[in-house]
Amino acid sequence: MKSIRKPSHLLMLAMAAACGGEASAQSAVTLYGRINTALEYSYANTATDGTRLGGVGRLTNNRSVFGMRGEEGLGGSLKAIWQIESNFSLDTGQGQVAGRNTRVGLQGDAGTLFLGHWQTPYTESTMAYDPYYPTTAGYMALIGNGSTSSSDNVQDTSSFDRRQKNIIVYKSPSFAGFSGAAAWGVNEEKTTVPRNPGLYSFSAAYDNGPLNVVLAYEVHQHYQTAGRNDDAMKAGVSYKFPTTTVALLYERLHYRTATGDLTRNGYYASLVQKLGPGSVRVGFGLASNGAGNATETVGFFRSGAETGATQVTVGYDYPLSKRTALYAYYSRINNKRNAIYDFAINELGVSAGSDPQTVALGMRHFF
Repeated sequence: MKSIRKPSHLLMLAMAAACGGEASAQSAVTLYGRINTALEYSYANTATDGTRLGGVGRLTNNRSVFGMRGEEGLGGSLKAIWQIESNFSLDTGQGQVAGRNTRVGLQGDAGTLFLGHWQTPYTESTMAYDPYYPTTAGYMALIGNGSTSSSDNVQDTSSFDRRQKNIIVYKSPSFAGFSGAAAWGVNEEKTTVPRNPGLYSFSAAYDNGPLNVVLAYEVHQHYQTAGRNDDAMKAGVSYKFPTTTVALLYERLHYRTATGDLTRNGYYASLVQKLGPGSVRVGFGLASNGAGNATETVGFFRSGAETGATQVTVGYDYPLSKRTALYAYYSRINNKRNAIYDFAINELGVSAGSDPQTVALGMRHFF
């Protein structure tokens, strides 16, 4: 009988802590989450036979999350930190415990060091530049070459916008506005594939008042083939005026495949303008033609003429309270004749030269 009561007792303590109480030496436990869904009307030509979809209505999930985080003082400035974040789909009822940013680590005057399942420093460095991150209209269609919500070193070998399994992350404290981060996606897959894949991600930022400047770099070791590494670099700047925020971003992707090299430049600009109780939000992305002698298609792009694309998104965000908002947007990707760019979240599946687009009316709530 004791073996039954003891776990129940521990569960009650955990629930009490989650509701704002204290359990043992735990100094703080917080429940939090984001519910974000939209009704969309989308259309494009399909990737299979080029047939026009003729428009499709759909209820989309924009990465809703539910999580718990906490910390424990260990003396002086040092404390233990932890987080368990789960994803769930409001539209289908599906979800996964610890499917999103989840970690355990230490934090103090020297910075933060943790282990777990987390977005890379490269990914995190410019997320705030996109007012539509993470939704169907997010910049990941062109910037980062797609988005993977969760991957190791072999499951997704194309995307540079990613949450990495088996990751070790260090984040420095801020010194006069300067900070940095570094991460290693541990190469556990060496035992299962005939190469030694791994991930190394770095970012540096200056954030002081209205100005933010970012540099980020990431290496994917032996992702496409043994002995060759992919890498990505991006630089960005954003500035907050009293009622206007602007951001500019440049990115260069370089893949090294079994047949050769594949490179591409990407650009992104956003504008958030306060208007009435809410804000107008505009995003514009540009992907140049792919270049190089590689014959493979990696993610959304390949080498050759007419393989570039643009993406335009415009919408309005209307706050109902500090935690709840309604929003609407229109987003369109204009693919050149040989390009196959698609929405990175809630993909449609497109044929070369198709122009996927969507109109959305959604609601977002934080708790």
